[in-house]
Amino acid sequence: MRVFRRKLYDRMLEWKRTSDGSTALLLKGARRVGKSTLVEEFAKKEYRSYILVDFADAPAALWEAVNVISDRNDFFTRLQFIYGVKLYERQSVIIFDEVQKCPKAREAIKYLVKDHRYDYIETGSLLSIRKNTKDIVIPSEETRLTMYPLDYEEFRWAIGDEVTVPLLRESFDARRPFGDALTRKLLRDFRLYMLVGGMPQAVSTYLETLNLADVDRKKREIIDIYIDDFQKIDPSGKISKMFSSIPAQLSKNASRFQQSSIVGRGYPSETVNEFLRDMEDSLTVNFAHHSDNPEVGLPSHTDYGQYKLYMGDTGLFITLAFWDNDFSDNVIYEKLLSDKLSVDLGYVYENIVAQMLVASGHKLFYHTWRSETSNHNYEVDFLLSKGTKLRPIEVKSSGYKTHKSLDEFCRKYSGNVSDRYLLYTKDLRKDEQTLLLPVMLTMFL
Repeated sequence: MRVFRRKLYDRMLEWKRTSDGSTALLLKGARRVGKSTLVEEFAKKEYRSYILVDFADAPAALWEAVNVISDRNDFFTRLQFIYGVKLYERQSVIIFDEVQKCPKAREAIKYLVKDHRYDYIETGSLLSIRKNTKDIVIPSEETRLTMYPLDYEEFRWAIGDEVTVPLLRESFDARRPFGDALTRKLLRDFRLYMLVGGMPQAVSTYLETLNLADVDRKKREIIDIYIDDFQKIDPSGKISKMFSSIPAQLSKNASRFQQSSIVGRGYPSETVNEFLRDMEDSLTVNFAHHSDNPEVGLPSHTDYGQYKLYMGDTGLFITLAFWDNDFSDNVIYEKLLSDKLSVDLGYVYENIVAQMLVASGHKLFYHTWRSETSNHNYEVDFLLSKGTKLRPIEVKSSGYKTHKSLDEFCRKYSGNVSDRYLLYTKDLRKDEQTLLLPVMLTMFL
């Protein structure tokens, strides 16, 4: 497996330096996002020795060792025999990979950390679903980090380009336009990232073959894994259907995800809420919640019953959107690369904006309202906060420069708005108080 440079590595180094074994590092992320590869690379470079315990494929002797984990000396001795690796006090790390499959090992972290002989790193997905936490006490001695698909800068690094993103940053900071010809080139480069996505296996396949059909097949394999995981959690298939319906739901341009059309009306609300928690815990999706009253703060007036769902990776989103079409019929690849994507496919851009905002550390909120003077409904796609001020965002799939919803929002909440943005597919420019940005600059908001 190809090893990609990831920004999370620096945060792991910071944990190692500041924690000095006082906490375990828990690395969360969706399946196939690259957790195991990154952690093993970190262990190789930063420790004298390491043992990687893969609970998804562990030998019988390992499960016997877990049964004596309360006897640390016995447990450590058995681990060294099983994996043929010598552990060195304060110079070695033990990795519990896919730790959700062994709740007993995760619960023992409290005592292993207290023992302080070695460092510990856990990786996992679906860490909070009921069957993975039943009858155990979740340790508080964990430093938790979340791993997302490769962001755009990491994607540029993967294809051997360390120049583009720093230059984009300079232009953004200076509010300096690129010019039409360069903008078209930069957006075409960015659209390649949208198509391939940031899942390491998809990126690796692209680098090896330069063939988007091969990339599409790899992405289908990953989606199949996600759907299988959801089927195991919920044999009724409701979660799988909710996940698979994300592109269709976004294409309707509705003000909320219509869960009743999938689970049925009258379905127990607590069961639906558990489905949603499990989807969120899988880290395969991003939730955007409706802010009922942006004027008084986003989290404090959030309607958790009104939400939108985005895919965590836009490359997977594109494949899922055309799941029933063979690659040869999937015109979105050709159209997106050539910037001929029709307006009714603009939700692809909305998904990539959501993905980039989450990767930058933002929680997703949006706001809808009815005009006070007409029956017109308005919507601001995303709301960011900066201190006590709001930063509304509207997303367009073309060079269309009008931004009526954004203008109306800023008029309604004029005392609370600082910066306002339109993200679209043309050059950087200013339109009175609104900054119009090429969509790849989302990462700097």
